[in-house]
Amino acid sequence: MGFAKKVLRTELIQGLIRCTITAYLRLSQITIKWRIESREIPSEMLENKKPFIIAFWHGRLGMFVHAWHFENPINIMMSEHRDGLLISRAVAPFGINTLAGSSTKGGSAALRKVIRAVQRGEVVGITPDGPQGPRMRAGKGIVEASRLTGAPIIPLALSAKSAFIASSWDRLMLPFPFTKGIFLWGRPIYVPKDAGKEKIAKIASALETALNEMTADLDTRLGRNLIQPQKSHSSVR
Repeated sequence: MGFAKKVLRTELIQGLIRCTITAYLRLSQITIKWRIESREIPSEMLENKKPFIIAFWHGRLGMFVHAWHFENPINIMMSEHRDGLLISRAVAPFGINTLAGSSTKGGSAALRKVIRAVQRGEVVGITPDGPQGPRMRAGKGIVEASRLTGAPIIPLALSAKSAFIASSWDRLMLPFPFTKGIFLWGRPIYVPKDAGKEKIAKIASALETALNEMTADLDTRLGRNLIQPQKSHSSVR
């Protein structure tokens, strides 16, 4: 390991990075004008005490903390990697709980955590293309979680008019302060308890299509260049 990497992994530097992320999220929360569309969809589910699973793309993870305007407990599945732990600590002040796990590594353990959270009546947020991609391609893990818990999947698209787009695999979007943003809730997707592999694959494809269409709609309305899904879809989660 190089000297630079060793320094970045020290508790002091990690703490500074965490504080910087939290400060950025605070600033964007205060200064960005967000509009929420179709809020009645999650509101009705929560009023009827029906837990659900939120699906949103990994590249929009930086905006998710501003999308949850409810008092109900919310959990987000995060990677067990050091970066995931860092983000978990940074979003904690916003009332976001995290479930350490991955749909590609240790998937069974992550699935059990999702099941327990739903059984408690809590909502869980999952990035179906995370933690490693391919970008904007829905894996089957989230559909399997829905099948086992009985909780529907609700797509959530997020976008901002002015933002920094990272060169990372997910093209992470970080909105600039004082811009405008939109959250768009989609219709619930229900997964039958007896769904087999073929049905699960079809539902994952439908979820992917819905999320990409919703995201493209928001980006277009906000005057942004569209971020395209990665062509590769070889990984099966």
